[in-house]
Order: sequence, then C-alpha cells, then structure tokens
Amino acid sequence: MAGRVSLILLALAFMALFLVLPLVIVFSEALSSGFFTYVGALNDPNVGSAVLMTLMIAAIAVPANLVFGVLASWCIARFSFVGRDLLITLIDLPFSISPVVAGLLEVLLFGTNGLFGGWLTANNIQIIFALPGMVLATIFVTFPFVARELIPLAQEQGNDEEEAAVTLGASGFQVFWRVSLPKLRWGLLYGVLLCNARAMGEFGAVSVVSGKIYGSTDTLPLAVESLYESYNIQAAFAVASLLAMLALVTLVLKAALEFAHRDELQATRKQKAK
Repeated sequence: MAGRVSLILLALAFMALFLVLPLVIVFSEALSSGFFTYVGALNDPNVGSAVLMTLMIAAIAVPANLVFGVLASWCIARFSFVGRDLLITLIDLPFSISPVVAGLLEVLLFGTNGLFGGWLTANNIQIIFALPGMVLATIFVTFPFVARELIPLAQEQGNDEEEAAVTLGASGFQVFWRVSLPKLRWGLLYGVLLCNARAMGEFGAVSVVSGKIYGSTDTLPLAVESLYESYNIQAAFAVASLLAMLALVTLVLKAALEFAHRDELQATRKQKAK
C-alpha cells in the first residue's frame, strides 16, 4: 500500500513539475503587465501573420496526411503486396530523423543550389523560404500520425464485414466508405487531432526552410523565438500562451474522444454478449 501511494505521489509531483508549472509560468508571464497589454501583443500585425501562416500550413498538411493515412492503413491491413514491409518502415521514418535534418534535406533538394533548384528558378517556382516549403516540411514531420493510429486498428478489426458486403454485391468504394471507414473513425479522429497539434507546433524543420522572415514566413513557434530574441519578452510569452492553449484544447478533445469511444465499446460488448 505504501509503495502504491509513493508511486502515485511521485507521478503527481512529476506532472506538477514538468507539465503544470511550465503552463503556469507561461500564462503568468504573458499576463504580467496586465490583460490589455497581453491583448495588444496578440493584436500585433506580425503575430496575426504568424497565426494565419500556421493555420494555412495545418489546413494543407493535415488533410494531406489524412488521405494518405487512410489509404495506407487500408492497403496494409487488407492486402499483401511487394514492398508492404518497406512502406511500413517508410511511414515510421520521420520518427527517426531530426526535423532539422529533414528541413536541410529539403533545402538540398529545392534550394537555389539544390538538385531541382535550377529548374525551379527557371520556371519561377519558389519552394524554400515560402509557403510550399513550409507545408512540405510539416507534412514530412507529421507523416506518421494518422497512419500509425489507423494501421493497428484496421488490422484488429479484420475483414469479415468487408467480405460479407462484397458477397452482397457492394462495390469497392461502397465497401470502403460504408463498412471500412466507419470502423476506423475513432482512430481517425485521434490521428487528425495529434497531427494538427504537431503541425501547428512544429519548429525545427519549418525554421530551416522558412528563412524566419518576421511578419512574412513566421509561424507561431518561430514568432515566439523572434520576439524573445528581440527582448520583447511579454509578447513572446503571449504568443507562447496561444500554443499552450492549443495543447490544452488538444488534451481536452482527446480525453473527450476517449470517453465517447469507451462508452461505445462497452455498448458493443454488451450487444455481443447478448
């Protein structure tokens, strides 16, 4: 009993020190000069540009990874094909590569002196230090989140219902849309939620390819760095508080989804028991 209590207290102390305390410091520093100063810092046009850039990147990267994650998980769970194991390995690749290295590789490919730089320059296409490069970097680092949530779930579900639907005359699209996809919806929501949070909070890869042009190619994490380095401390904490609120919203939504999923699982088990 004493050992259990000690472990619980140790876990709570760890959470308080490394999770709660940093959040308290961020919000207290952001509001240290008053609420109106805080609001004024967030109303800065450059901060607004960073917010817009962050939302644009997430709005492109998350749907792209959503489509890939659904298709990849469905193919891996339902079919055996040459290169299947290689595809699974490639999905995990962003987990093993530093985001900064990923950004550097993108510069070596699409930069002015990169592999495709000459062709891009000749056709007046700019990828590095512009939105396309930032989107590509974000897609790479968030690549595994949706797929990794869906692959084990799809494998666990099996394909009995799909085979029954095909036997009854359903087309491939009908089987996918009406049978396969609904069974994956909770994993899909988890993956999208985590992918979106990582996309909005990505720093390393985006910092390499963006050029960190304040007010132009800054995202929220880059704006925090720029403001802090220019000794605008409260504005830096104000922007950081936006990211902290995003993290809190992500946690609340994830907990809500898990609670809803738990109720549905219990109802399904009761129906099967009957």
